[in-house]
Amino acid sequence: MGDDRRVARALLDRQGRTYAEEAGITLADRPGPLYQLLVLTTLLSTRIRAQVAVAAARELFAAGWRTPQAMEAARWQDRVDALGRGHYRRYDERTATMLGTGARLCLDRWHGDLRRMHRETGGDPAALRRRLTEFPGIGPTGADIFLREAQTVWSDVRPYADGRTLAGAKRLGLPADPHGLAGLVAEPDFGRLASALVRVALGEESAGEVTRTAAATR
Repeated sequence: MGDDRRVARALLDRQGRTYAEEAGITLADRPGPLYQLLVLTTLLSTRIRAQVAVAAARELFAAGWRTPQAMEAARWQDRVDALGRGHYRRYDERTATMLGTGARLCLDRWHGDLRRMHRETGGDPAALRRRLTEFPGIGPTGADIFLREAQTVWSDVRPYADGRTLAGAKRLGLPADPHGLAGLVAEPDFGRLASALVRVALGEESAGEVTRTAAATR
């Protein structure tokens, strides 16, 4: 267990930011940040590099579209252009449409406040996954992305570890189950650990470098 904790700490020291933080989202249990996470999730759900999706999200937010009201009111071409500035060009037109449609659904179904979705489901991850997949462009993998990040502010969802998180854990020789991983870090840090493990699974972080860093701290 001690070695596993050192590996987890080394990983957090090297890759301690969530994808939401990289996209400039100060995640909190408030309507604005939760909607911004939904936008980022939509972008991350396509077959495109995570860093491109993060860059595109930053461009959308820089344009002022941080609420569903603002996103829906934006011209479709302006959304396309913002995605292009983030180099999100392969899926830009389809995604621009999905962002507008998703914003309208968020307003109609949840009055622009995803905390209502959280309350309606009682924080049950399976129920939340089903609700999230109602948004255009968000399938089961996208729902996992949202919940993996949202667990930093929705404590009743923790510990949430999707398939990519567990794949990263396996590469590092860490426990391949959510509760085993949760025992390696302080509870508030689990969301950060989950995101960092995804980076290992995607090859954005070297498992070998992490284990060497951990070994050097013995």
